[in-house]
Amino acid sequence: MEKNSSKSTYKIVVTGLMAAIVFVLTLFIEIPLFGSRVHFANSMCILSGLLLGPVYGGLAAGIGSGLFDFIYGYGVDEALITFASKFAMAAVAALIAGGEARRNHASVVGGAVIGAWTYVALYMLKTFVYRHFVYGLTIEATFVIMGEKIIASTINAIFAMTVAPVLYFALKPVLEKANLWNKLK
Repeated sequence: MEKNSSKSTYKIVVTGLMAAIVFVLTLFIEIPLFGSRVHFANSMCILSGLLLGPVYGGLAAGIGSGLFDFIYGYGVDEALITFASKFAMAAVAALIAGGEARRNHASVVGGAVIGAWTYVALYMLKTFVYRHFVYGLTIEATFVIMGEKIIASTINAIFAMTVAPVLYFALKPVLEKANLWNKLK
C-alpha cells in the first residue's frame, strides 16, 4: 500500500508541475498572429501526455490551459472547452505513443503528431461553432476567421510535434537515473 501511495503522490505532484508549466508558457511566451497567437504551451501539453500517460497527462494539459482561460477572462465555457481539447491532445498523444513496452521513437513522434493535429481539429471545430452558431457570422466570414486562425494553429502544432518528442527523449534518461521514471508510470 505504501508503494502505491508514494507512486500516486509523485504522479499528482508532477501533474501539478506540468499544469503550472503549461499555464506559464501560455501566459508569458506568445507571438500574436492574425487574431490568434503562437505559443509554446502545446508542446508541454503533449509532453505531459508522453510523460504521465493519457489521464494524468491530459489533466495537466487541460488544467494548465483551462485555468489560463478562466483567470484571463475567457469565461467558464471557453475554459471548459479548452480543458477538454487540451486534455484530448495530451491523451491522444499518450495513447498513440503506447505503453512503455512498445514505446519507441516512431510511436512517440506519431503520438506527438496525431495529438497536435487532434488539437488543431478541435480548435477549428470550436471556432466554427462559436463564430457561426453562437456569434451568428455568415459561413463565409466564419471561414475567413478560420483561415486566419489555422496559420497560428499550424505553427503551434509543428512546434509542439517537434519539441515534445525531443524533450521526452531528453528527460526520460534523467528521470530513470533519478529513480523517478517508474514512479510516473
